[in-house]
Amino acid sequence: MIPKELLKKVRQIQIRTSRVVNNLFAGQYHSAFRGLGMEFEEVAKYQIGDDVRLIDRNVSARYGEPYIKKFREERELTVMLVVDVSRSGLFGSVRQFKLDIAAELCAVLAFSAIRSNDKVGLILFTDTVEKYVPAKKGTQHVLRIIRELLYHAPQGRGTDIAEALNFLNRVTRRKSVCFLVSDFLTTNYHQALRIARQRHDLIPITITDPRECELPNVGTIELEDPETGARSLVDTARRRVRDQYASAVRTSIEQREAMFLKNKTQTIDIRTDESYVDPLVHFFKRRGKKR
Repeated sequence: MIPKELLKKVRQIQIRTSRVVNNLFAGQYHSAFRGLGMEFEEVAKYQIGDDVRLIDRNVSARYGEPYIKKFREERELTVMLVVDVSRSGLFGSVRQFKLDIAAELCAVLAFSAIRSNDKVGLILFTDTVEKYVPAKKGTQHVLRIIRELLYHAPQGRGTDIAEALNFLNRVTRRKSVCFLVSDFLTTNYHQALRIARQRHDLIPITITDPRECELPNVGTIELEDPETGARSLVDTARRRVRDQYASAVRTSIEQREAMFLKNKTQTIDIRTDESYVDPLVHFFKRRGKKR
């Protein structure tokens, strides 16, 4: 039995994200993801303004007037949402946890997909794959995906992106558009990402909280690693400690971005203290121009 509170939250996300999709992403998703190719449909008489490169010489010679080839887009895509639900997602120093933002992001992407008649699937992972929902179409299916994102109780604490990507390659035979949603606070996934990038249209979405980038000056505090449970006392009053922490975070982010760049992946960077709408709009527009 699904609690009434969860159904209410699902409904709230549906209303909120549907508004975003209808007002901001109308047509942009379709332009950014135009399908896998073009399929020949028919020949038709040439009309002024038609692309002369599409003229079918054989048919035109047969009928004594110009005819052009017409194509239709092989539109149907499979969109896979591969979402990190490890313990580090249960952190947020502003208004929402990282996992809450991930759920809204996925809802926006899923509703955008079904508006274009695409299929949507879901993979939830920690240090192992915990949930797989095969790709389907329709609003009810998207609502199920949102419920899974909100209702799933992770069994693992850690993060294994490589395992999630390897699983994606096993269960999806055709090329898919894959949104990999994570805070990427892990390592040893470079090779798996490279292989997945070769087989799929892979788009990493990074979710970062400002408190993960720098420590506030609040004296001695106890920090706990949510994935390992390890605890340590840190004197944040010491400028050197704060600077070393910020430097280590910057280095990690730079290495991650260099790895994404090397694999030619377009990323979407989200912060918990900012709206996720602008980065998504920017990505769709940038992506649409390159198509």
